[in-house]
Amino acid sequence: MMDIQTREAAVLWQTYARPPVEFVRGEGVRLWDVHGRSYLDFLGGIAVVAAGHAHPKVVSAVAGQLATLGHTSNLYFTGPQVDLAERLVDRFGGGAKVFFSNSGAEAVEAAIKLARRWGRANRGEQAVGIVAAEGGFHGRTLGALAATGKPAIKQAFEPLPPGFRHVPFGDADALRAAIGPETAAVLLEPIQGEAGIRVPPDGYLEAAREITSQAGVLLMLDEIQSGMGRTARFFAHQHAGIRPDVVTMAKALGSGFPIGATLAVDQVAAAMRPGDHGTTFGGNPVACSAALATLDVIEPLLDGHVTKMSRRLGDGLRRLRDRIGPDAELRGAGLWFGLDLGPRDPGDTGAPGARDVAAAALSRGLVVNPVTDTALRIAPPLVIEEADIDEGLLRLGGALEGVGACR
Repeated sequence: MMDIQTREAAVLWQTYARPPVEFVRGEGVRLWDVHGRSYLDFLGGIAVVAAGHAHPKVVSAVAGQLATLGHTSNLYFTGPQVDLAERLVDRFGGGAKVFFSNSGAEAVEAAIKLARRWGRANRGEQAVGIVAAEGGFHGRTLGALAATGKPAIKQAFEPLPPGFRHVPFGDADALRAAIGPETAAVLLEPIQGEAGIRVPPDGYLEAAREITSQAGVLLMLDEIQSGMGRTARFFAHQHAGIRPDVVTMAKALGSGFPIGATLAVDQVAAAMRPGDHGTTFGGNPVACSAALATLDVIEPLLDGHVTKMSRRLGDGLRRLRDRIGPDAELRGAGLWFGLDLGPRDPGDTGAPGARDVAAAALSRGLVVNPVTDTALRIAPPLVIEEADIDEGLLRLGGALEGVGACR
């Protein structure tokens, strides 16, 4: 590892704090490092590898498309792009149009531009503002970062684009009060991912839909991490039975191949005109073929498999939570959980945190992520089976015991 760490430090921006492991191969829910050691992947590339590593259908689709036609730019029609757009619109419920990009941040940037274009046309020249949630995460480009409600990662890059206002997540009254004549849209995650898999109170999304509809502004939902079956429905907002105006997607959409998408209902998408937005690589035939194959894999899993695996994983995590102590918390839905160790006393420098547990888990052959100082993110591939869940829970339990985080 020292060799690759030294080489990396000489040539790459030092923007990541990586653990000392180099992965070289993946299959299903397992990874192998450069020394041939096997690991259970309970992170899935940050909720990306929904179909599992190297799924034959995805590999075949990517290789076949690349061998046929890899790129033409968006100056010309290509079939896979239209095929994928039709499929996503169908899963949304029809009456919508899609713009394809390369990442989640780009999908959010497209949504911000769309909101401003629509706001000016429908609510007046002043209506370019966006209300978002504290603790929310929408990406690291300047516009997406301005929408993000995490001051600690924003301050070094100010001034950011103006027009963004943040309110407490889950507080419908605060959301209602923040909307004014200058507002074009509300941007929310159905479940906050980078904040530690935080689920809003029952009825919050329904209230957000009602509030935005009454105010005549857009409801835009960031489903980049929560979508594509992660919560056992194709979109997380479908659990609430609502229909947003705009949805952003990425991460699991290509099961590891970079692709993002911004979907908007017809009357909102109509605000964008030729030349208003564009991308060289977005929606290229290879990315769209990867996404189509990914959907072929994960959609059948939403007919009971994800729910069944969620129940087994959730039950095991609750048992671990109870062993951690009364302040520990388990949050999440589907195959997406945050196991929070509970508040840490600032004066207790010896108390184990999420990083300690994640490192101990990695040493036991289990990949999880310290999404916050106290919370572990658990988001395995959706193809996971019961035996893998049971094995992973044993390893996680051993890690918690090893650092003294549980009884």
